[in-house]
Amino acid sequence: MAHLHAEKDDLLKRVRRIAGQVQAIERGLESDTDCAKTLHLVAATRGAINGLLDQIIEAHAREHVAHPDLSDEDRAQGLEDLLEAIRRYSK
Repeated sequence: MAHLHAEKDDLLKRVRRIAGQVQAIERGLESDTDCAKTLHLVAATRGAINGLLDQIIEAHAREHVAHPDLSDEDRAQGLEDLLEAIRRYSK
């Protein structure tokens, strides 16, 4: 994950925004907020998580699959790791 270090600040900002969105969902549920508003909060949170996932997948693919200095074995492992993450996400 050393390659994520360059994007660390941006990734942490995204995670903190997501945490705030999850807290807003929790507050909405606790205070019986209108279901439409809660639905929009959940959808926005899902979008934010998808954006985070996209950013990390791209970094992983560039560093562990497409990097020209990788051995065939390292490239194959990077691809398997990526496919496993996609399989888990799509369930």
